[in-house]
Amino acid sequence: MISVFSSSYIKSYKATFYLAYPVVLSQLGHIMVGVVDTAMVGRIGTVEQAAVALSNSLYTLVLVFGLGVSYGITPLVAAADSSKNIGENAALLKHGIIINTVLGILLFVLLFCISPVLNLFNQKQEVVDLAIPFLNVMMLGMIPLCIFSGFKQFTEGLSFTRIAMIITIGANLLNVLFNYVLIFGHWGIPAMGLMGSCWASFISRVIMALTMYIYVYYNKEFRKYWTGFSFRNISRSLIKKILAIGVPSGLQWVFEVGAFAFAVIMIGWISPKAQAAHQVALSIAATTYMMASGLSAAASVRVGNQAGLQNREGVRTAGFSAFIMVLAFMGICATCFILFRELLPTIFNKDPEVISIASSLIVIAAFFQLSDGTQVVGLGALRGVKDVKLPTLITLIAYWAIGLPMSYILAFKFNLGVQGIWYGLSLGLTIAAVLLFLRFNYVSKQI
Repeated sequence: MISVFSSSYIKSYKATFYLAYPVVLSQLGHIMVGVVDTAMVGRIGTVEQAAVALSNSLYTLVLVFGLGVSYGITPLVAAADSSKNIGENAALLKHGIIINTVLGILLFVLLFCISPVLNLFNQKQEVVDLAIPFLNVMMLGMIPLCIFSGFKQFTEGLSFTRIAMIITIGANLLNVLFNYVLIFGHWGIPAMGLMGSCWASFISRVIMALTMYIYVYYNKEFRKYWTGFSFRNISRSLIKKILAIGVPSGLQWVFEVGAFAFAVIMIGWISPKAQAAHQVALSIAATTYMMASGLSAAASVRVGNQAGLQNREGVRTAGFSAFIMVLAFMGICATCFILFRELLPTIFNKDPEVISIASSLIVIAAFFQLSDGTQVVGLGALRGVKDVKLPTLITLIAYWAIGLPMSYILAFKFNLGVQGIWYGLSLGLTIAAVLLFLRFNYVSKQI
């Protein structure tokens, strides 16, 4: 067996790192929109922060599905790039844009129509009344975000990862500025309160999509993929090929994030303060998760390149090096969570009770960091070898057949409250991590 400190692994660590760190920062940018909203809205009040938590329970579910579907582009682009197939990648660019634009519109219309369903979950009415209009504007931002993600996944499949990072960081800085101006009212603009936050997010995402399009269209590195570009002659078979990877990838994220989203509903049965504390702790945990998902995206590209060359050892080295890197990274994050458990919540909320509850949840989050990192890298590595169906089933069983039922039992039958819900979710993450690691070990041997 090759040592994890061998020259081939060290070379793989470096290649994965240089591919991953821009993706990490870019992925972090997506979640930072919600983190900034949570932190700045927390200055208004606990009910408003609970409304953000409730609306995000549905919005994040749709967000990760949209992002996940766009992930179907990346391994196909990586495989075509390894064989220098320019025509295939030109077709993938065109069809990726079509799929993501249509998807963004459909997701907006879908959630706009069903947002009143929040009234059916036995939540505090003052929280629901604020959450529904906030959610509707956030969903409008799904259209430019899906378009941005289509371009982003195409360029990342070609190993161009830095531009998406730069655009995302710039858009997030604008989001902070727009939040400051629109929430609290500055420069002659009246204070919009909670609604100012969602409009700030929408504006920043429109800017992201436009900037990414301009970069890909005018950059000489991508000019060859636009030659003869036309929306005529749409290939149904290629659309099916992208969706065959993208839809299961989106569902994988939905099953995990959906479990945490439904947890918001259950926590709403406890109290708005518990709901606000959950949102605070989840914002912190989601930050490290999205950073780990950057390593997952890098693993998908590197494994996809090696799979395109039918290089079994290359596939295994690329995959296992990503597992090792994410375990090291998430181990550091877990240590920081424990050391700063009482300080971190104060960034988001000043209510002593909310801070106390959130601190206890951050400790639980520290213990599932390794599992969370392992399972997300496992999904990325398996996506690189186009293995998505069984991993999707694994996530469904781990989170919805085991994790959520255990959350309910621990919270309401054993009276462990919001902490019990997080214990159950931790169990689901751990089961998914073990099964996905074993699945990659098996599949990679078959190359």
